Amino acid sequence: MDTPSETTATQSIWNVPNRISVARLVLSILVFAFLPLGWYWAAFVSFVVAAGTDWVDGWWARKYDQVTQLGRILDPFCDKVLICGTFILLAVAMRDYPWYAKVAGWMAVVVVAREILVTALRSIIEQSGGDFSAKMAGKLKMWFQCIAAGACMIALAVSGPDPAASETPVPAWLNITVIISVWVAVASTLQSGYLYIVGAVDQIDLGAR
Repeated sequence: MDTPSETTATQSIWNVPNRISVARLVLSILVFAFLPLGWYWAAFVSFVVAAGTDWVDGWWARKYDQVTQLGRILDPFCDKVLICGTFILLAVAMRDYPWYAKVAGWMAVVVVAREILVTALRSIIEQSGGDFSAKMAGKLKMWFQCIAAGACMIALAVSGPDPAASETPVPAWLNITVIISVWVAVASTLQSGYLYIVGAVDQIDLGAR
Protein backbone atom coordinates (compact mmCIF):
# COMPACT_ATOMS: atom_id res chain seq x y z
CA MET A 1 0.00 0.00 0.00
CA ASP A 2 1.35 3.43 -0.93
CA THR A 3 2.38 5.72 1.90
CA PRO A 4 1.05 9.30 1.97
CA SER A 5 4.43 10.63 0.79
CA GLU A 6 4.47 8.21 -2.15
CA THR A 7 0.92 9.17 -3.09
CA THR A 8 1.80 12.88 -2.93
CA ALA A 9 4.88 12.34 -5.10
CA THR A 10 2.84 10.45 -7.68
CA GLN A 11 0.19 13.15 -7.75
CA SER A 12 2.92 15.79 -8.09
CA ILE A 13 4.49 14.01 -11.06
CA TRP A 14 1.23 13.30 -12.87
CA ASN A 15 -0.26 16.71 -12.24
CA VAL A 16 -2.57 18.56 -14.64
CA PRO A 17 0.18 20.14 -16.80
CA ASN A 18 1.93 16.81 -17.33
CA ARG A 19 -1.34 15.10 -18.19
CA ILE A 20 -2.02 17.84 -20.74
CA SER A 21 1.43 17.24 -22.24
CA VAL A 22 0.66 13.53 -22.57
CA ALA A 23 -2.65 14.44 -24.23
CA ARG A 24 -0.66 16.56 -26.72
CA LEU A 25 1.49 13.52 -27.49
CA VAL A 26 -1.63 11.42 -28.16
CA LEU A 27 -3.05 14.15 -30.42
CA SER A 28 0.27 14.26 -32.27
CA ILE A 29 -0.08 10.56 -33.05
CA LEU A 30 -3.54 11.25 -34.45
CA VAL A 31 -2.10 13.97 -36.70
CA PHE A 32 0.53 11.53 -37.95
CA ALA A 33 -2.17 8.96 -38.68
CA PHE A 34 -4.55 11.34 -40.44
CA LEU A 35 -2.05 13.00 -42.80
CA PRO A 36 -0.98 9.84 -44.71
CA LEU A 37 -4.65 8.81 -44.96
CA GLY A 38 -5.51 12.12 -46.61
CA TRP A 39 -7.83 13.15 -43.78
CA TYR A 40 -6.48 16.68 -43.83
CA TRP A 41 -9.31 18.44 -42.01
CA ALA A 42 -9.12 15.90 -39.18
CA ALA A 43 -5.35 16.37 -39.08
CA PHE A 44 -5.78 20.15 -38.98
CA VAL A 45 -8.27 20.07 -36.09
CA SER A 46 -6.10 17.62 -34.13
CA PHE A 47 -3.03 19.77 -34.75
CA VAL A 48 -4.74 22.99 -33.63
CA VAL A 49 -5.96 21.36 -30.41
CA ALA A 50 -2.53 19.82 -29.77
CA ALA A 51 -0.74 23.12 -30.36
CA GLY A 52 -3.23 24.88 -28.09
CA THR A 53 -2.44 22.56 -25.20
CA ASP A 54 1.16 23.80 -25.30
CA TRP A 55 -0.01 27.16 -24.00
CA VAL A 56 -2.47 25.66 -21.53
CA ASP A 57 -0.03 23.35 -19.72
CA GLY A 58 2.57 26.10 -19.35
CA TRP A 59 0.01 28.58 -18.05
CA TRP A 60 -1.41 26.05 -15.58
CA ALA A 61 2.03 25.03 -14.28
CA ARG A 62 3.04 28.65 -13.61
CA LYS A 63 -0.31 29.76 -12.17
CA TYR A 64 -0.69 26.86 -9.76
CA ASP A 65 3.02 26.31 -9.07
CA GLN A 66 3.03 22.82 -10.58
CA VAL A 67 6.36 23.00 -12.41
CA THR A 68 8.10 19.62 -12.11
CA GLN A 69 11.31 18.13 -13.42
CA LEU A 70 9.27 15.67 -15.49
CA GLY A 71 7.27 18.57 -16.94
CA ARG A 72 10.46 20.41 -17.94
CA ILE A 73 11.39 17.35 -20.01
CA LEU A 74 7.95 16.21 -21.17
CA ASP A 75 6.64 19.57 -22.39
CA PRO A 76 9.44 20.37 -24.90
CA PHE A 77 9.63 16.70 -25.92
CA CYS A 78 5.95 16.68 -26.91
CA ASP A 79 6.40 19.99 -28.75
CA LYS A 80 9.30 18.58 -30.76
CA VAL A 81 7.44 15.38 -31.62
CA LEU A 82 4.43 17.36 -32.83
CA ILE A 83 6.36 19.89 -34.94
CA CYS A 84 9.05 17.60 -36.34
CA GLY A 85 6.63 14.82 -37.20
CA THR A 86 4.13 17.20 -38.79
CA PHE A 87 6.76 18.91 -40.96
CA ILE A 88 8.16 15.57 -42.13
CA LEU A 89 4.72 14.29 -43.13
CA LEU A 90 3.79 17.61 -44.77
CA ALA A 91 6.96 17.42 -46.86
CA VAL A 92 5.76 14.05 -48.13
CA ALA A 93 2.13 15.10 -48.66
CA MET A 94 3.05 18.34 -50.51
CA ARG A 95 5.68 16.88 -52.85
CA ASP A 96 3.63 17.92 -55.92
CA TYR A 97 3.18 21.53 -54.79
CA PRO A 98 5.37 24.34 -56.22
CA TRP A 99 8.77 24.53 -54.52
CA TYR A 100 8.05 27.98 -53.10
CA ALA A 101 4.58 27.17 -51.70
CA LYS A 102 5.09 24.09 -49.58
CA VAL A 103 7.04 22.47 -46.79
CA ALA A 104 9.96 20.98 -48.71
CA GLY A 105 12.05 18.06 -47.53
CA TRP A 106 15.05 20.26 -46.72
CA MET A 107 12.82 22.48 -44.59
CA ALA A 108 11.78 19.49 -42.51
CA VAL A 109 15.47 18.59 -42.13
CA VAL A 110 16.22 22.13 -40.88
CA VAL A 111 13.41 21.92 -38.33
CA VAL A 112 14.47 18.49 -37.04
CA ALA A 113 18.18 19.39 -36.98
CA ARG A 114 17.50 22.58 -35.02
CA GLU A 115 15.47 20.71 -32.40
CA ILE A 116 18.12 18.00 -32.00
CA LEU A 117 20.87 20.60 -31.64
CA VAL A 118 19.01 22.72 -29.09
CA THR A 119 18.10 19.62 -27.07
CA ALA A 120 21.75 18.55 -26.99
CA LEU A 121 22.90 22.03 -25.96
CA ARG A 122 20.25 22.24 -23.25
CA SER A 123 21.37 18.90 -21.84
CA ILE A 124 25.02 20.01 -21.72
CA ILE A 125 24.31 23.40 -20.16
CA GLU A 126 21.80 22.23 -17.55
CA GLN A 127 23.96 19.28 -16.51
CA SER A 128 26.72 21.78 -15.75
CA GLY A 129 24.33 23.86 -13.64
CA GLY A 130 23.57 26.56 -16.21
CA ASP A 131 20.22 28.00 -17.20
CA PHE A 132 19.01 27.17 -20.70
CA SER A 133 15.37 28.15 -20.44
CA ALA A 134 13.26 28.83 -23.52
CA LYS A 135 13.86 32.23 -25.11
CA MET A 136 11.28 34.47 -26.76
CA ALA A 137 12.80 33.64 -30.16
CA GLY A 138 12.08 29.98 -29.51
CA LYS A 139 8.48 30.68 -28.55
CA LEU A 140 7.95 32.82 -31.65
CA LYS A 141 9.50 30.08 -33.74
CA MET A 142 6.94 27.63 -32.39
CA TRP A 143 4.07 29.99 -33.27
CA PHE A 144 5.37 30.56 -36.80
CA GLN A 145 5.82 26.82 -37.33
CA CYS A 146 2.29 26.11 -36.11
CA ILE A 147 0.81 28.76 -38.42
CA ALA A 148 2.75 27.35 -41.38
CA ALA A 149 1.73 23.77 -40.62
CA GLY A 150 -1.91 24.76 -40.19
CA ALA A 151 -1.97 26.73 -43.46
CA CYS A 152 -0.41 23.80 -45.32
CA MET A 153 -2.99 21.38 -43.95
CA ILE A 154 -5.82 23.69 -45.02
CA ALA A 155 -4.29 23.89 -48.53
CA LEU A 156 -4.14 20.09 -48.67
CA ALA A 157 -7.74 19.84 -47.44
CA VAL A 158 -8.92 22.27 -50.12
CA SER A 159 -6.93 21.06 -53.14
CA GLY A 160 -5.55 17.66 -52.20
CA PRO A 161 -1.96 16.45 -52.59
CA ASP A 162 -1.75 17.45 -56.28
CA PRO A 163 -3.10 20.98 -56.79
CA ALA A 164 -2.39 20.91 -60.54
CA ALA A 165 -4.80 18.00 -61.00
CA SER A 166 -7.38 19.27 -58.53
CA GLU A 167 -10.73 20.72 -59.58
CA THR A 168 -10.42 23.14 -56.67
CA PRO A 169 -7.18 25.14 -56.88
CA VAL A 170 -5.62 26.66 -53.79
CA PRO A 171 -7.23 30.12 -53.30
CA ALA A 172 -4.88 33.06 -53.81
CA TRP A 173 -5.19 34.24 -50.20
CA LEU A 174 -4.38 30.77 -48.90
CA ASN A 175 -1.49 30.32 -51.30
CA ILE A 176 0.02 33.62 -50.14
CA THR A 177 -0.50 32.60 -46.50
CA VAL A 178 1.28 29.30 -47.10
CA ILE A 179 4.22 30.96 -48.86
CA ILE A 180 4.74 33.66 -46.24
CA SER A 181 4.17 31.45 -43.20
CA VAL A 182 6.41 28.62 -44.40
CA TRP A 183 9.36 30.84 -45.23
CA VAL A 184 8.97 32.89 -42.05
CA ALA A 185 8.86 29.63 -40.07
CA VAL A 186 12.10 28.44 -41.67
CA ALA A 187 13.79 31.81 -41.09
CA SER A 188 12.70 31.91 -37.44
CA THR A 189 13.87 28.31 -36.97
CA LEU A 190 17.34 29.24 -38.21
CA GLN A 191 17.42 32.49 -36.24
CA SER A 192 16.34 30.95 -32.94
CA GLY A 193 18.79 28.09 -33.45
CA TYR A 194 21.60 30.60 -33.97
CA LEU A 195 20.63 32.53 -30.82
CA TYR A 196 20.61 29.34 -28.76
CA ILE A 197 24.04 28.40 -30.09
CA VAL A 198 25.44 31.83 -29.20
CA GLY A 199 23.92 31.61 -25.72
CA ALA A 200 25.31 28.12 -25.18
CA VAL A 201 28.81 29.16 -26.31
CA ASP A 202 28.73 32.13 -23.92
CA GLN A 203 27.75 29.91 -21.00
CA ILE A 204 30.38 27.31 -21.86
CA ASP A 205 33.04 30.05 -22.04
CA LEU A 206 31.96 31.43 -18.65
CA GLY A 207 32.05 27.96 -17.14
CA ALA A 208 35.54 27.35 -18.45
CA ARG A 209 36.95 30.50 -16.80
